[in-house]
Amino acid sequence: MMDCNNSCTVSDPGHKDRWCVVCPAIALFITGLIGNLIALWIIYRHKIVARSNPVSVFYVLVSGLVWTDLLGKVLLSSMVLACYSLSKCLMDISEYLCHTFALLMSFFGLCSMLILLAMAVECLLSLGYPYMYHRYVTRRRALLTLISIYAFSVLFCLMPLFGFGKYRQYQPGTWCFISLNESEGIDKAFSLIYATFFALAILAVVICNLLVKINLMKMYRLTRSQSICSASSRGETPPSQVRHPKELDHLALLVLMTLIFLICSIPITVRAYIRVFSSYGCVDEQEEQRDLSAMRFLSVNSIVDPWVFIIFRTSCCLAGDKALSS
Repeated sequence: MMDCNNSCTVSDPGHKDRWCVVCPAIALFITGLIGNLIALWIIYRHKIVARSNPVSVFYVLVSGLVWTDLLGKVLLSSMVLACYSLSKCLMDISEYLCHTFALLMSFFGLCSMLILLAMAVECLLSLGYPYMYHRYVTRRRALLTLISIYAFSVLFCLMPLFGFGKYRQYQPGTWCFISLNESEGIDKAFSLIYATFFALAILAVVICNLLVKINLMKMYRLTRSQSICSASSRGETPPSQVRHPKELDHLALLVLMTLIFLICSIPITVRAYIRVFSSYGCVDEQEEQRDLSAMRFLSVNSIVDPWVFIIFRTSCCLAGDKALSS
């Protein structure tokens, strides 16, 4: 059995494989940092090029997601690398540092999830309810949505510091998170609320994407039938393809980001439920390793997201240039 509050192997003098862990951590940090910076540069260029046209609400939300991923990667990775460089665990450096890490990790995970949900709702409204979308959805309200997401996430993640829930250190001592294996009713309730909130948000994002797909199919069939009728009335050959709206590009990007989010967030959600309903007290090293693997999956989301955006934007630009030149 292990000491629940001090699961630490990074400071073990006999831990010979430290550099085998440090090097991938540094590589992932650099990859995520470069990806987010390039994504921000692309968004800035898009804003400059499209100065005559206002930046869409979708791009406002994407910008918020990229900034969130960038800040999360910089703040959290710097603490992890500090632990390895000092050969000390977070709790050994400072208990406040451990709580700060746990708060930031919970905060950025929650923010990314809620921003992705906002993007899914925006895409659904733009395609399924265009009148409501153009009347009520504006860039100002998108900014207010981002501010509300950040405010809610901060308040929610501050709860353990005021006695509702608990943060603790996990193996190998380079990360802290919500304590998912508590016997106290309040602490267990907070862990369960966090896991359930994640699960419901995942379900909501998937439902929004499915509804968008249904609306797109209806729109495509309607546009296709109208094109055929119009061409037939003029005695022309019906077009083989129907031009899709720009929202389709937004949907494709959203679906890719959602798929990545599901792959990265489902493991930590499942682990949270397993730990909440498992036996109380400390768990063995194997369980700690499973928690660490789930946490690593969650951290990969902020690395992959910007690169998906970069590749997708580059592909769209190349396709647009090819269409214009043909």
